[in-house]
Amino acid sequence: MPEIQVTIGGREYEVACQEGEQHFLQSAAALLDGEASVLAGAIGRLPEARMLLMAGLMLADKTAGMDEQLKSLEKKLAAQEATIAELRDRPDPEPTRVEVPVVPQSVTDSFAEIAARAEALAASLEERSAG
Repeated sequence: MPEIQVTIGGREYEVACQEGEQHFLQSAAALLDGEASVLAGAIGRLPEARMLLMAGLMLADKTAGMDEQLKSLEKKLAAQEATIAELRDRPDPEPTRVEVPVVPQSVTDSFAEIAARAEALAASLEERSAG
């Protein structure tokens, strides 16, 4: 079992860990050292046990806050997934029927006849006025 040297609050500790876990232990020790440094800066020198206890409690408080945030986000995600599933399961909406008015052929023929008469009248008026 490998042993690694970590520094927490300016103090050296030798800690054993599982093979391959050294990186995780060093990361955890760095987090604990960060909290211990905050304590040392705010309070000054503390007894070793108290410094480790306080730094551990500060990390635990941050972790608890992150756990609450994670649970809240998981609830929101579950709600969004339920909404997505509900929308997917809905039947397709009925197609909207669009009706386009059609002008009957008899009306079109009547307008063509009226237009032809109007043109004939216009031509006859032009002949009279020219002559």
